[in-house]
Amino acid sequence: MRRPPYFAPLLLAAVSLAAPATADAQETARRTPVVEVVERVGPAVVNIAAEAIVREVDPFFGLFFGPRSRRAQSLGSGLIVEPSGIVVTNAHVIEGASRIVVTTRDGRELEADVLGSDRESDLAVLKVEGRRLPAVPLGSSADLLIGETVIAIGNPFGLSHTVTAGVLSARGRTVPSERGERLFTDFLQTDASINPGNSGGPLVNVLGEVIGVNTAIVSGASGIGFAIPADRARRVVDELLRFGALQPLWTGLRLLTVDPELARRYELPVTRGALVYRVWPGSPAATAGLREEDVITAAAGRPVASREDVTTAISTVPAGTPVPLTVRREGRTLEVALRAERPPQGLGLEVLERSVGLTVAPAGEGLAVQRVTAGSLAAEKGLRPGDRVLGANGQRVAIAEELGREVLRGLDRGGLLLAVQRGRFVYNLDFPL
Repeated sequence: MRRPPYFAPLLLAAVSLAAPATADAQETARRTPVVEVVERVGPAVVNIAAEAIVREVDPFFGLFFGPRSRRAQSLGSGLIVEPSGIVVTNAHVIEGASRIVVTTRDGRELEADVLGSDRESDLAVLKVEGRRLPAVPLGSSADLLIGETVIAIGNPFGLSHTVTAGVLSARGRTVPSERGERLFTDFLQTDASINPGNSGGPLVNVLGEVIGVNTAIVSGASGIGFAIPADRARRVVDELLRFGALQPLWTGLRLLTVDPELARRYELPVTRGALVYRVWPGSPAATAGLREEDVITAAAGRPVASREDVTTAISTVPAGTPVPLTVRREGRTLEVALRAERPPQGLGLEVLERSVGLTVAPAGEGLAVQRVTAGSLAAEKGLRPGDRVLGANGQRVAIAEELGREVLRGLDRGGLLLAVQRGRFVYNLDFPL
């Protein structure tokens, strides 16, 4: 039976629909935003191999032959942020390394020098020499959207340039480090897989902007990863490039986290926030008008659930930048602006003397206790002149400036840990500040 002529266009259309798409059309369909981001950012992601000399004692022969040395290597990731060869990574990736090698995606192996490292923020800056290095600068983390797509690029378990994708799960997370000796604040949380070796690599949004620096120093359940926000990382990187170390900020505040027990003890009008426990005379906090027993309920427009929320808001911006604070005082709500400053010369040692009762002086290649104030915390711990101060907050200190810097960092955390030697023994002593 002969078909009517109007069937011909329908048959042609059916044939056209069934025909395979061209190669160009297929590639266009597959070129998702994630693919474009990886092509743009991937060349700037590097593998970092950090080599260290580890001394260990053999349990059987160490008594006779002494400690042995071996080479240990850790792997991590990094991001070239400037074409001149500036690389950002995690501090724990290169900690203790005697040799650092950066491998680019095109296979170049470049020796790296450490320009600066800060253990508290877990960030480090390296310098490599190379021609036509691809670079992607740090972006912004100020306007992140919960649920937006994020991409992690790095070298987990040594698998070079691995890409994982997920969503931004949360902001402002406070989490302890794997060993529990540090508390990290303001972390980004994502369900994009971040494993050992990803540390130091970028967390990127679908626009190709670096919104964070991944870190695997925090142990957690499967499917939970963390990153340092780009805004905080930028301030740390800038100071490491300028000074070689993160410069402390001085507010003159001693804060306590408000919980139900603290709220009952002080008869506070709120059960969440940061209680102003102490204000140092003449400090930026005093200039801002803050008083003892004020409760800070918001910082930089975000609710405050702990004292770490306040210190995070302050440490994210450069010194001298006003940080708006919402304060409850005697049933009233006030708005103040706090400007953190660089601490005056010798302030850390002054805090050590006034709060702990300890005065130190140079002794040989280190520091020794010069005077202990009667009735002070140092006297209660049994310290006496001649004791040697080896470290503070887990960091070795050899000069008074280093000790003063750690005292100011301890002031933000509310405590100072000193390593003190007397004779053949070393004691770790904890002091509230």
